[in-house]
Amino acid sequence: MKILMFGRGVISVLYGWALEQAGHTVEFYVRPGRAAQYGPTVRLQILDARRSILGKRVNESWALHMREDLPADHGYDLILVSVQHYHFEDAAAFLGPRAGTATVLIFNNLWVEPQQAASPLSAAHLAWGFPGAGGGFGSDGVLRGALSGKITFGAFLTDPSPRELAVRELFGKAGFAIVEQRDFRSFLFVHFAFACAVETEALKAGSMARAFASGIHRRDAILNMRELVPLLAARSVDLKDQSGYLAPFRLPTWLLGPMIGLAPKLVPLVRVLLDSHSNMEELRSTCRDVLTEARRLGVKLPRLEAASTLFQTTGHVQHAGFADAVAQPVCHPASS
Repeated sequence: MKILMFGRGVISVLYGWALEQAGHTVEFYVRPGRAAQYGPTVRLQILDARRSILGKRVNESWALHMREDLPADHGYDLILVSVQHYHFEDAAAFLGPRAGTATVLIFNNLWVEPQQAASPLSAAHLAWGFPGAGGGFGSDGVLRGALSGKITFGAFLTDPSPRELAVRELFGKAGFAIVEQRDFRSFLFVHFAFACAVETEALKAGSMARAFASGIHRRDAILNMRELVPLLAARSVDLKDQSGYLAPFRLPTWLLGPMIGLAPKLVPLVRVLLDSHSNMEELRSTCRDVLTEARRLGVKLPRLEAASTLFQTTGHVQHAGFADAVAQPVCHPASS
């Protein structure tokens, strides 16, 4: 299969590497001038946990094939889109007239209405998924991160189309286990809220790793998530359908907090994801967007309001144009 990764971000590189390993032709779309800036290879120091919970360490230079144009007759079978959530609508608008006959896999964290945000793209050509991977590029240009063995795919209360089934088969043959979410909208919003609950504490602590290492921050992340449940209900999330994700947050904090703290100690994948997460601006934007929506709907979030000064942008990524968005790294915690 001929596959185009939209941008050279963390998720695109991690899954592009895995798909090329599985025998597919993988190329990257980057904005003009970026190919020369990046150079022909990327250094990977990652944990590949597709086949073992302990994972396999990968330390190699991988040669990338990049292009800086995208004519409508490109001939790709699949285009994978994973950008910062606040750039997704611009990405969809850019790809709308350029997607051609390719299936477009939306592999993105979203807080806006997903189908509406993707409306510039042909709905019949879409597949929806969520990565189980993450990481970040260091100042040395090295990509440090991890791939879990699971990927979540979903639909919007419908059965998967033949195109969507083909994408699932593609990733299944590349060594990933497929998790299905029939109500993908609810899944996305719960995941986004959970990210906000945890990332609020990461902003307080200075990093994801420090937040998970602190009993106080783990407790506060749990309390943050409990506070966000009424907001999810106000957004018509099916809380019953998502009970498997939400039920643990009803446990006492003295029990759940230490359980969360054990995860990076016992599971190498979690430890690598926490240590390699580097995009603090993405965290600010996630929390800021959740709080903005709560205010719009009149849902009180006193814990987030108290932390709101931490969500202020530094002025770089938030005001970047779409051309810059293609170049920005995207970091996703592994989906569980």
